[in-house]
Amino acid sequence: MDDLVSKEELGIIKRKEEPLHFVDGLQWGDHLFFPYYRLKARLGNDTEPPSMAVLRQLRTSEVGLTLQGHVYLDCGCRSLIVSSSLVRQREQGWWVGVFRHSHGTKAWNATAVCIFGMEEVKEQACASTHFVTNEKSCSRSFYRLSPNLGSPYKPGTCSSSTQKRVGFSTGRKMVRSASVGARLVGGVCAIAGSGSGQEGVPRRTELSPDARSIKKLPTLIHSGLVAVYGTVVLNQIVLFLGTDDGQLLKAILNEDMESNCPEVLYEIKEETSIFPKLRLDPVDNNYIYLSSANKVRRIPVANCSRYISKEECLSAKDPYCGWCSLNQRCSLKENCTRSNSMKGWYNISHAPDKDLKILLNFPAKNQVAVTASISKILTSCTIKIVEPVEIFYENVVLKNSSCFCNLTTLVITDNVVTGLTFAPEHSSIQRAVVACGDNVPGPFLKWGSAVFAVDGNVTLMVPSGRQPKGLVLLWHISIHSIEPLWISTLGKSEITVKGENFTQASGIKLILTGITGCKPDIIKVRNVLNDTQMTFTLPPTRKEAKSICIQANGKKCSPPMTLHYVSLPSCFGITPNTSWISGGRKITMIGRNFNVVDSVIISDDQRSNLTVSRCPGNESEYHYLTPSLSHATEGKVVDMMLKVETTFILCYKLHYRPDPVFINYQLHTELDPDLELKIYKENDNLNISKTEIEVYLSYMNGAQTKKIWFNVQNITKKPDRSTILCKFKREGTDKIDFSTVKVFVKLGNFEHEVKPTSSYIYLYVLILLPIVVGVVIAAFIVTRYKSKELTRKQSQQLELLEYEIRKEIREGFAELQMDELDVVDSFGTVPFLDYKHFALRTFFPESGGFASIFSEDMPQSRDQTSKDESVNMLHALICNKNFLVTLIHTLEKQTNFSVKDRCLFASFLTIALQTKLVYLTHILEVLTRDLMEQSSNVQPKLLLRRTESVVEKLLTNWMSVCLSGFLRETIGEPFYLLVTTLNQRINKGPVDAITCKALYTLNEDWLLWQVSEFKTVVLNVIFEKISENESGDACQTIQVNVLDCDTIGQVKEKSLQAFLNKNGFLYGLQLDEIGLELVSEEEQRELLDIDGSSEVMEDGIRKLNTIGHYEISSGTTIKVFKKKANTRSDVDYSDEHCHLILPDSEANKDVKGAGHKGKQKFKVKEMYLTKLLSTKVAIHSVVEKLFRSIWSLPNNKAPVAIKYFFDFLDAQAESKKITDPDVVHIWKTNSLPLRFWVNILKNPQFVFDIKKTSHIDGCLSVIAQAFMDAFSLAEQTLGKEAPTNKLLYAKDIPLYKTEVKAYYKAIRDLPPLTTSEVEEFLTQESKKHENEFNEKVALIEIYKYILKYYDEIVSKLERERGFEEVQKQLQQVKDLFDEKKKCKWL
Repeated sequence: MDDLVSKEELGIIKRKEEPLHFVDGLQWGDHLFFPYYRLKARLGNDTEPPSMAVLRQLRTSEVGLTLQGHVYLDCGCRSLIVSSSLVRQREQGWWVGVFRHSHGTKAWNATAVCIFGMEEVKEQACASTHFVTNEKSCSRSFYRLSPNLGSPYKPGTCSSSTQKRVGFSTGRKMVRSASVGARLVGGVCAIAGSGSGQEGVPRRTELSPDARSIKKLPTLIHSGLVAVYGTVVLNQIVLFLGTDDGQLLKAILNEDMESNCPEVLYEIKEETSIFPKLRLDPVDNNYIYLSSANKVRRIPVANCSRYISKEECLSAKDPYCGWCSLNQRCSLKENCTRSNSMKGWYNISHAPDKDLKILLNFPAKNQVAVTASISKILTSCTIKIVEPVEIFYENVVLKNSSCFCNLTTLVITDNVVTGLTFAPEHSSIQRAVVACGDNVPGPFLKWGSAVFAVDGNVTLMVPSGRQPKGLVLLWHISIHSIEPLWISTLGKSEITVKGENFTQASGIKLILTGITGCKPDIIKVRNVLNDTQMTFTLPPTRKEAKSICIQANGKKCSPPMTLHYVSLPSCFGITPNTSWISGGRKITMIGRNFNVVDSVIISDDQRSNLTVSRCPGNESEYHYLTPSLSHATEGKVVDMMLKVETTFILCYKLHYRPDPVFINYQLHTELDPDLELKIYKENDNLNISKTEIEVYLSYMNGAQTKKIWFNVQNITKKPDRSTILCKFKREGTDKIDFSTVKVFVKLGNFEHEVKPTSSYIYLYVLILLPIVVGVVIAAFIVTRYKSKELTRKQSQQLELLEYEIRKEIREGFAELQMDELDVVDSFGTVPFLDYKHFALRTFFPESGGFASIFSEDMPQSRDQTSKDESVNMLHALICNKNFLVTLIHTLEKQTNFSVKDRCLFASFLTIALQTKLVYLTHILEVLTRDLMEQSSNVQPKLLLRRTESVVEKLLTNWMSVCLSGFLRETIGEPFYLLVTTLNQRINKGPVDAITCKALYTLNEDWLLWQVSEFKTVVLNVIFEKISENESGDACQTIQVNVLDCDTIGQVKEKSLQAFLNKNGFLYGLQLDEIGLELVSEEEQRELLDIDGSSEVMEDGIRKLNTIGHYEISSGTTIKVFKKKANTRSDVDYSDEHCHLILPDSEANKDVKGAGHKGKQKFKVKEMYLTKLLSTKVAIHSVVEKLFRSIWSLPNNKAPVAIKYFFDFLDAQAESKKITDPDVVHIWKTNSLPLRFWVNILKNPQFVFDIKKTSHIDGCLSVIAQAFMDAFSLAEQTLGKEAPTNKLLYAKDIPLYKTEVKAYYKAIRDLPPLTTSEVEEFLTQESKKHENEFNEKVALIEIYKYILKYYDEIVSKLERERGFEEVQKQLQQVKDLFDEKKKCKWL
């Protein structure tokens, strides 16, 4: 098909009006195959089977494809195709499809695998029911001539059988056997329901009379297949199957296309559905790629190590596995040493071609014959009768490959002997069958010792209305329900079956059938409770949906139902996470597979287990009421565990807190007939909602006590107490005797009578009298002991000052000694910038305009550049070394050629000569020597210290180009680790949202010393599903650790970062595009940094809202939602807002604290300088790792650029007879660490795709200062008044200096590089960066400087000798550019 060209002349195959869903596209020979189904089949409105459209290539003289037709694919009346795969074996090919019923119920037979031959599909594809085509349809005569190719698909597809299940009097129509699920008859298509035996609703579908159908029995039936991939290994077809609950199965087919019991290769822990496409690793076929949601996994195709012996390994019949004789273990061929030798690796190809089959028959009465399908002589024969258990060894006659056994103790006959028909007297029974056993089909009559089986619906009639003596009417059992139908993989100790006639049946069994090919479990009845109930015990098994049916009296099974084996339940969250001690609070657990939980157990530290009562819930939510813990008066933390059979699964911790305290109430009756009740309650951490509180009022009406139930309006929380507002609207005329009123509050199991607020005047008098007396006495004491009181207050203030200083110093010391190193263990892929953006940010750190010009992608063709004669001539002129050096010196002598112009010119020159690094290096050498000549007579130590000349900027650019590879391979990872760890450390403590100052920092200027006490709050953050992130596998509920002093904006940042860390990908929205919402049972409240509840300071400055402002505690649920497009961002704030750094008028206010209520909080910046040291200790190992990666020699080899330039400096010092070693040391320091490394350390955004904040910049400046101090030769003399950024690394600098000197010495001791080695390195670097930049733009920018100082340049060339030809070339360049300007090309 490679010669097909996509042209309009090929034609377009159009579908008819009905929409179709194409599942796959396959190529077999010169035909293309497209499996599809009608789109309305998803809604369950279509019973037409899926189809396969076949396109064939036209003759060689023509180009294109034509529609041959389509054929219906019937796989047990399943109307959807989920996945498909093409299996090839030499000239043969098979299409493997996963089919699914259109109904949404997950039954044991909901999906199936059917296999169709490609040649058969190709030959039968004729009609074009769903497409518009000019081709003629298949003629009827074609069918008559080709009877073996199938038959036309007539109007109608599948129907349920009208026959009754033998042995069960259900009165319903049954589907066909469980292995098929449905069958074809003329007229309708009925789909099997949930597997419970109920028939589907027949629906007639009119189809094309020419349409053909290929009907296949399912090779494999399963409840939830979603993916398939087939391959051939050792002439055996191997199917890899994916399920909707995250399982990867492997099934091996025999020569009859029958499947073995599939093996579970892998299970996804999160149980997410597998994508429809599975693929083998194209490099190593021993692995298969498994994709689901946001993750792709590479899974081995076999688990050979689970077979211990050689017999187990070969009998498993896994074509991937074999016995490795050298290692004596079962393994893949590639994992076996000497696997290619004759006896190195055995697999199933060494076993016999065919399996041994044993045939059993009964040639005569009391005789059993056993025949083996192999031409070998038997040496022994054992015949075993299962019930009763007897094994016969005697009387066994061996004859070649068969044996006979004459039984003496047991008569073997068929259960039913047919052939005698008669009608007994005094009965209207027309036909009966004599039976010699209890296994009689259908309802039967028993008369004395004779047993008569009734064929059909026969009514028993007795003459004269009397029933004969000894006549008993017996009916077989019928099944109504089986509970439960959802159990865990641990099995179930007891399931209950309800039905009829259980006590009259015998040999009751439960048959549990799993996926096709697996041996069914036959389970005997455990206990028959009565005529309508019995119980069974189910064994543990793997996760899958199985068919379950009941068999009795040896008859056929009852209509199958679906039994779901699911994984053990798991918890994702709990709300609320607190309860009062008296219990009765409704708790909701969020998780998975809660429908298999037997009970929830609450266990405390005393190991007293309490079983809670369950409320109605579902699979993902479990509701229960907390039990009472009356012995825990002060509160307790208990474990919540899920009990499944005998297994206990730890879920979450529940906090029991003391019962709420209600202070008093006020009853307002002035709104008669309405009543308003206010109940005052002490504040607590229970977060009680109004729906949990019940309030009622009782009063006496004569001798009767009546109750009034109030409606709770709201709960208002204030700093000192909470108010519960209740209302009641009276409708009757009964009067209330308020003198007998009592108010009660009920919370679950807790019920409490609230006392009223007293309004008697004499109580006020009794209260006021001692107050007046106390005031008089106090005034007298204050007047007399005023001086003593003043002294005492001053003493207390000094004590508070001392207490605060001691506390802060002690806490700082403890943190410094005990704080753990929170270094990021894994930060994922380092986000390196590509070379172009790295170079541009280094070349133009402040000129964003030029960087954007060179960032544009290069054109695909460079023909236009090559045709630009003016640019080519300018490039040739630049490549003249004498002209270029003269040009640079001339420009530098111009007074208005500023430092910025020199840096820009050097960067343009670097880009223009990016592909000629050898030439650029020669220019660098010449200019450096010239610069040394200028500085040698003044002060040689200042060489290369600043960037005031073209050569100094050129050296910076040259280092960036030559060290980009070393930076990426060696320095990049430790540098990114430093930035990540520094960010993590800063965010560990409070960060002021306005100034960005933090408690944990390296820079004193960024130290947040005005911080108050803070604590960590754990939030359950729910991320709303958005169109930008449609991944179903994303963890939507995540625990996020925040601080109670964090603003809402900071909580957003931490939530998005937690989502990234949890799922490995971004949420999909920016910070200003999301909002937070407090989720509670009372209300849904949006959280904002500024709203109506924000605190306003005295000078009008508004304080940003924090987690503490909203009184959000640990365990609270927060929802992240997408803001509307017109919602204003709440990220940027003006000077009218504050966060942690309060205005001076507010900072001096009294604070509330334990033992110091009403006293001023004393704050001194120097008290918090230990935070700088703790931050330095936390990141110290990361900093040292970065430093040593810079000044170490990996593999005792220095980068070529560093070795070359250091040797160049040594040679220049020697030629100039400079004997002071400090001069050369300073030259090297100025050329590499100062010029390149410090620039990189202070600007991580040059190397990585990250955003550098001002705070990070301040911290990196401290680290960069320490880095440069390590290269300094001057001895540091630091005093107590020295800056903190110098003091932080003062003790480390001497060690670093020693390492730096050793680094310089090691480079100097390395063998010198040859010229060829240097030129080879520079040539390779030039080739790496070809077509990276648009050199034409750089040359045009250089020409602008030439044009600006053209007269000065020409004057200089005229004064120098040997530049006559260069002057002509320069004039030609100017003329060409002027001509282009006239034509408006520039």
